[in-house]
Amino acid sequence: MDLLIKGGTVVTAAESFLADVAVDGGKIVAIGKDLDVEADKIVDATGKLVLPGAIDAHTHMQMPFGGTVSADSYLAGTRAAVCGGVTTVFDYPVQHKGETILGLVGSKKEILEKDACCDYAFHCCITDFNEGQILEEMAEAVEKGITSYKCFLVYKKEGMMVDDGMLAKILLRAKELGAMVNVHAENPDLIDLRTEQYLKEGKTSAWYHYMSRPEFVEAEADKRVVHWSTHLDAPVYIVHMADKEGLEACIKAKEEGHELYVETCPQYLEFTCDVYKREDGRNFVCSPPMKGQESQDALWKALKAGFIDTVATDHCPFQSYEKDWGKDDYTKIPNGCAGVENLYPYMLDAANAGKISFEKVVEVCATNVAKIFGCDNKGSLAVGKDADIVIYDKDKDFTISVDNMHSDYDHTIWEGKKLHGYPVKTFLRGQLVYEDGEFVGAPGMGEFIKRSPRT
Repeated sequence: MDLLIKGGTVVTAAESFLADVAVDGGKIVAIGKDLDVEADKIVDATGKLVLPGAIDAHTHMQMPFGGTVSADSYLAGTRAAVCGGVTTVFDYPVQHKGETILGLVGSKKEILEKDACCDYAFHCCITDFNEGQILEEMAEAVEKGITSYKCFLVYKKEGMMVDDGMLAKILLRAKELGAMVNVHAENPDLIDLRTEQYLKEGKTSAWYHYMSRPEFVEAEADKRVVHWSTHLDAPVYIVHMADKEGLEACIKAKEEGHELYVETCPQYLEFTCDVYKREDGRNFVCSPPMKGQESQDALWKALKAGFIDTVATDHCPFQSYEKDWGKDDYTKIPNGCAGVENLYPYMLDAANAGKISFEKVVEVCATNVAKIFGCDNKGSLAVGKDADIVIYDKDKDFTISVDNMHSDYDHTIWEGKKLHGYPVKTFLRGQLVYEDGEFVGAPGMGEFIKRSPRT
């Protein structure tokens, strides 16, 4: 036996119980009390929680955007991931005109095969049909384990938006192939209209980033996605849900039995739009922006009630000098914030404080993600699954700072956030990659996850 984790409290999406976990050949081979096995390495987890590695279903690493490239390379971003207990990330390569799905994903895989410190998968962003070739290519891509695609209902001027007709075609094709469509829902025409008005009036601070795309601008697009999904009877996954009105439309569809999944992010659970009034408000600029207190309360309520399926980060950090490009004009601020290293610690801190259960954290940060996106060997602690394991000390106090993160950015919106409880070890397929604040893995350890289509 390669590894035996003894005496911890194993947490699944359904229950918690005292047990040992035995690992061999990168897989979990036994779970039980007082396992009588010999192992090359024994880890004492007495008094600690033993959790499945988190899966961050939403990251943008090494991504060209806003006149620059996001601050975390694939190496830095995946290194940060495992140091926060995230053992698999989903990245979003964006198709440009004329590119194919497999060509785009292949170019990213070449980098990640050398640099990845955790396992990885892709949601391919479709922006160009290539005269219908993309719909045909989706079949081959699904066979190769690329089973999810993203559509932007925004970024019209940037040439990334799909219209309703394209969205409908992709939804129907994905349904036919057992794939999933992820949607970024905001209304670009309303954003452009309001932005034009604010710039004309000289209203250019970060606050007007929020004001240009407030709750109702996101909600309209959310409702449109729900409308097409339910009437086409095609499943859909709405990313980074931030507003109450759109969330309520999703909940209604779910209650009516439609297959619709909702993701939110830690930044929407922690911050409100008031951050854009701060002197450093530009650092919080992301799209969609943080919303008002009413929306935040609705997100927490839906999370507890099971209407939010996953929590992911939309990790897309930029350097402070790049954020400063928009200090006098919010439209020049690169959109995105850090989060991949903070996802699991933040959500587990909420559980430690009694806001939600530890089982719920495992459900929305690991188990549900694996089920929705066909990661058959991920997402839970069970015999036969990959030994992606996090040991969590509920009593360890930790204060987030750019100085103790493992990314390449020079600031974080989480600076000064105090957490009670923190991961102390992360194992990727049974290999120790993080221990007591230090990355101890190596670039290239991560593997591509070939995912199963939906049945």
